[in-house]
Amino acid sequence: MTRHVLAELLILRKRAATWILLGIWTLLGVFFAYIVPYALDPEDATGGIRQFLPESLAGTLIDGFPFFGGVFALMLGVFALGSEYGWDTLKSLFTQRPGRLRVFAAKLAALAIVLVPFVLVLFAAGAAASLVIAQIEGAPTEFPSAWLLLRAIAAGWLILLPWAALGVLLGVLTRGTSLAIGVGILYALVIEGLLSAFADSVSVLEPLTQAFLRANGYSLAAALGASVDAIESNGPGSYAGPIVGSAQALAVLVASAAAFAGLAAFVLRRRDVE
Repeated sequence: MTRHVLAELLILRKRAATWILLGIWTLLGVFFAYIVPYALDPEDATGGIRQFLPESLAGTLIDGFPFFGGVFALMLGVFALGSEYGWDTLKSLFTQRPGRLRVFAAKLAALAIVLVPFVLVLFAAGAAASLVIAQIEGAPTEFPSAWLLLRAIAAGWLILLPWAALGVLLGVLTRGTSLAIGVGILYALVIEGLLSAFADSVSVLEPLTQAFLRANGYSLAAALGASVDAIESNGPGSYAGPIVGSAQALAVLVASAAAFAGLAAFVLRRRDVE
């Protein structure tokens, strides 16, 4: 199994889409978390100037994971399996290697590992940006505790995981990449976005939104220091719906990732490759 995971990691490393998504995600993460709000007016930011300093690194960065990061993770998940249909390589994989589920499990494990640098690189870039701002402002350069940073990094990875699994599922269902990415972004913007926006005015929607990836992702981010005001004013990723407890957020994110992966495995196992 280890050899299969290493082989899938090599595929993801060699794939240009992986590096492109990592680069764009890092640039946009720093751009919207630090550059834009600081350039406009740091004092008008939801957390004031402290929002841009190293001490607030965990809360400032984790705020972008539930929506912006989720979309990038979804696209990465789509490419991890959906592109195999476009290249017509699944038939070779399933005939030259062990069973379908073992190949699928190796792909999932490699995808979960690749999500780690997506989190670490953004935190490193955010740390650099916060140090630059601290030097400009002549402010302290103390970072959060190692324990808080570790929890924020783990939470960021967990928030991305179900989105990546959803991308894998959509790639399997549509047997490709373009339609899968379109459907995934439509789901993120229209289904979760609009229904969450109406949750306050339509009471019947609130229990439904509490099971959404964004609701539980933002709830986990809020528990780690993300400003609720910043979450509510996060542009296209803004979220004004209910904030649930950390235990529920963890349970829903893990269960969602398992459900998406399990359904994808079932479809892949039962359906003909052609």
